[in-house]
Amino acid sequence: MNKILNPWSNDRVKDFLVLFLRLAVGALLLSHGYPKLQKLLSGDPIEFASVMGMSQKTSLMLAMFAEYICAIMVMLGLFTRLAAIPIIITMLVIVLHIKSNGTLSERELPLLYLIFYIFILFSGAGKHSLDNIICKFLKRKN
Repeated sequence: MNKILNPWSNDRVKDFLVLFLRLAVGALLLSHGYPKLQKLLSGDPIEFASVMGMSQKTSLMLAMFAEYICAIMVMLGLFTRLAAIPIIITMLVIVLHIKSNGTLSERELPLLYLIFYIFILFSGAGKHSLDNIICKFLKRKN
């Protein structure tokens, strides 16, 4: 009965839930990062929000790095906590700067990403990750 009421009582369930969350939100964020990568590689003139005095190209590159490169790293569980930080910063910029005058429904998606990636930042990658494999390897080597 305790396992039904408290799914976190089993570490295996917790590790699979963290894996599921990493893969799901990572894949969803890739759908925003990949078009930014294509825009950078296309050679077309860049039209993107200029944030905090940065050029449009720099802003686009930083957003693409967070939403594409860091999302892949989170999905793989590679330097997960470090990779979550640029994503969190990007979502904060979107919520507090880009869509600051928008309605809650316009800010809902970046807020949801922000919540999920803050959870990932604090929970870590879990057992099913490259971070865990690297840690085990380094422990064996010492």
